[in-house]
Amino acid sequence: MTNRPLWPLFVGLAVAVVVADQLTKAWLVSWLAPGESIQVVGDYLRLVNSHNNGALFGLFRESALLFGIISVGVIALIVGYHARSGRSVYMSIALGLLLGGALGNLTDRFRLGYVVDFVDAGIGTVRWYTFNVADSAISLSIVLLLLAALRPSLAEPRRRGAAAATDAAATQPDADA
Repeated sequence: MTNRPLWPLFVGLAVAVVVADQLTKAWLVSWLAPGESIQVVGDYLRLVNSHNNGALFGLFRESALLFGIISVGVIALIVGYHARSGRSVYMSIALGLLLGGALGNLTDRFRLGYVVDFVDAGIGTVRWYTFNVADSAISLSIVLLLLAALRPSLAEPRRRGAAAATDAAATQPDADA
């Protein structure tokens, strides 16, 4: 039995997130000027061309380069952790989302000096932070990782072949007993 991680799932999901993130940002900035917004669902959901030169939730403004450098280290940690995660589909999905989100925002930081955020949700003056596809992937990944911390069986590596059959047979009650 091999216990190698599910690299195609991990990398494929990360690439899909980066592509979706960069395409949606390019689409938005092609027709909406910086600072301009348009209502999608009344005032509850708006698209806005926002430039975030800080971290998540707009914290630590004017630090895009610093967070870009930190992101490179975080990306290395994500890949290293995945390399040790075994054949867990759950962990490959969670870490693939995290990697894709980190790479999507890193691309903006190094290319533009800021991250393009565009989804603005809220009620009146009570707004959630403005976010993008990469931020959504990161947030979903964090939820999945928290669930795995609360319920570790979710993140257990997938067993294959004879080892899985042997384990299943060992857990079956004995008919002769």
